[in-house]
Amino acid sequence: MDAIVLAGGYATRLWPITKHRPKMFLPVGGETVIDQVFAGLEADERIEDVYVSTNERFAEDFEEHIAASRFEKPRVSVEDTSAEDEKFGVVGALAQLIEREGLAEDTLVIAGDNLISFDVSDFIDFFERKDAPVLAAYDVGSYERASQYGIVDIEGDRVVGFQEKPDEPESTLASIACYGFPARTLPQLGEYLEDGNNPDEPGWFIQWLVDQGEVYAFTFDEAWYDIGTPESYLEAVSWFLDGDSHVHPDATVEDCEIGENVHIMAGAHLEGVTAVNSVVFPDVTARNCELRGTIIDEGTHVEEINLAGALIGAHTRINGEEQ
Repeated sequence: MDAIVLAGGYATRLWPITKHRPKMFLPVGGETVIDQVFAGLEADERIEDVYVSTNERFAEDFEEHIAASRFEKPRVSVEDTSAEDEKFGVVGALAQLIEREGLAEDTLVIAGDNLISFDVSDFIDFFERKDAPVLAAYDVGSYERASQYGIVDIEGDRVVGFQEKPDEPESTLASIACYGFPARTLPQLGEYLEDGNNPDEPGWFIQWLVDQGEVYAFTFDEAWYDIGTPESYLEAVSWFLDGDSHVHPDATVEDCEIGENVHIMAGAHLEGVTAVNSVVFPDVTARNCELRGTIIDEGTHVEEINLAGALIGAHTRINGEEQ
């Protein structure tokens, strides 16, 4: 069995934090988001090769990240794009990768920016039992949130209806970016695209597959975070830390009040800072500040300022006294 990790986005909603790094490299606890995906795939012996589908702009970053990691299975497969407006769409990129790499086995597809609480091996078990296309589904808990996702209608565990980002969703059970496609399904990606169907969201392809035959849903209850906005990233960090703080041993924290769900990385120097629900990247200096729901990128210097819901880019200098 092969696996494809989707990592081709440009994450414009997280700029400036992700302007010069893939959002999959955002840390959650001691590891990046994509490392947690890799760990699940590495641990399951049924997965032989892991193809990281990314764009030309970030290909070298992924090559270096994988080379320095503990993982042996991942390899980079590059889309021919380097900017947001050149993207093929997820379905188009999948079809290209399958043709480019000559994939012909059962294939797991999972987003590299999703933090999931279930064991990938459990999903693969379900996939093998069904021997049909499968998706992972999670109850997002509100109709407002549901309108942002593909919404699944199930009978038992069989998908009998699918709506991609409906204005008025009929349920709150959302399809997340985790799919299993039997080998016989892979050529259908090309058929779907040749018929002029939407190449962007994989949900459109799932909706098309439901009309072709059996599709099943693997439902789970624990937690899921689609890390696409500053808010969702901080929510994922909070879930992972579970009220604790994570201060790197090489960070310096003096006369500070570090509250819940704070991640402070290596080389950061905090003095006289009150922080809660915030992330501080490496080599940040912060003095006499209050940080609430704030993300500060590397090499930044902030002092004498209170920040709430702020997203501060790398190598920025802010001095509240001078303003």
